[in-house]
Amino acid sequence: MSILRETGGTLRLAVPLMIGNVSQMLLGLADTLMVGKLGVAQLAALTFANAVFHIPFIFGMGILSAIAVLSSNARGAGDPAAARASCRHGLYLAATLGLLLLVVFLLISPHLHRFGQPPEIVKLSRPFLTIIMASLIPALLAIALKNHADALNRPWPPFWIFLGGVGLNIFLNWVMIYGKFGVPALGMTGAAWATFISRWVIVAAMLVWMLGSRDLTEWIPKRWLAMPVTKEITRLLAIGFPASIHMVFEVGAFSMSGFLMGRFGEVPMAAHQIALTLAGTSFMVPLGLSMALTVRAGEAFGAGNHARLRPIILSGWILCAGYALLAALFFVTLGETISAGFTNSAAVIALASSMLTIVGVFQLVDALQVASSAILRGIHDTRFPAWMGFISYWIIGIPAGALLGFHFVMGARGVWWGLAIGLAVACLTIGARVWLQTNPARTHPGN
Repeated sequence: MSILRETGGTLRLAVPLMIGNVSQMLLGLADTLMVGKLGVAQLAALTFANAVFHIPFIFGMGILSAIAVLSSNARGAGDPAAARASCRHGLYLAATLGLLLLVVFLLISPHLHRFGQPPEIVKLSRPFLTIIMASLIPALLAIALKNHADALNRPWPPFWIFLGGVGLNIFLNWVMIYGKFGVPALGMTGAAWATFISRWVIVAAMLVWMLGSRDLTEWIPKRWLAMPVTKEITRLLAIGFPASIHMVFEVGAFSMSGFLMGRFGEVPMAAHQIALTLAGTSFMVPLGLSMALTVRAGEAFGAGNHARLRPIILSGWILCAGYALLAALFFVTLGETISAGFTNSAAVIALASSMLTIVGVFQLVDALQVASSAILRGIHDTRFPAWMGFISYWIIGIPAGALLGFHFVMGARGVWWGLAIGLAVACLTIGARVWLQTNPARTHPGN
């Protein structure tokens, strides 16, 4: 009965988070569909640009996940002051991270050709990347506010705000990519400007809602611009930095696979972008579940109610496994049909379809490993997942993919099989860790 009760609680929180995550992936999906109509070279350039962008973006998201942990801990302990501190210092951290990551990109921008991509692909992607990296600042600010609201069990208003931002982005894509209402056709660069504008609108809407919500008055900062306290920033980084490293290792492995695709040519790069976009969209559902699990485990941990942790874990694993099986069936049976919606190239469709079969195979381990990592984050155990992320993806997954792709001449498909192997290792090791750390016999789970 406790597992059923926790499953219901997890779902109520997770549904808007899952839908919201999928809606955010629609930004990338819309970019891929609209840019794909410009040609294979543009689609390949978007693949390279996304590979470069997603590493710093995920790094920032990982650090800011600490806001959800500390705010949920504070809510479980009935401590509004701690929640307010988590939100305010999280915003400082988000703004600083966004600026630093933009500066780092500007420094490396002249050297993008060193990634081994075709010169025309680098040339096409550079303007897009410059604008999209600048949009990291509003993107991270919005994520910080959303994480705080989710931890307070108020996921629906952010969901509607972010969904509205997706709609605005798609509309602005149409206007700026193709040139509508007198706006010049900007191609790929138009997609970047659309994202930049939409992300600032989301930040403004989140602030308007939070300041106007009576339910949140006690839980949001009273002095938003007060000087930050070093101790509070350190608390966020102590949880967020290892979590971000783990996420960067995983997403970085997928980005590295994009770089490897560049060595196979434009067709594999274009097919990889389609498979990666669809795999990422599917991943948003277990990611939404994992975000809910972080909040619920964090709340139980903050309240000292450790007996709830195992039922929360089992509820999350059951939900993730159920979704993964449905997603696997979808990719394996409809891969070719879905791929045809992105491009008219028969070669790209055939290769993307075979990649989606591999995506279907690893849905289960991918869903379970992200859920397990999120639960560990909620109980302040973040270093082990970080180490296993490095071992699973970079010591095992990427080398296996390179070996299969180049030595065993499996090509682009071999790289994807390597990713599947890395995910399986992460699933088994991190899953075992979360079960051990929440053993009821332990006095203080997570230590």
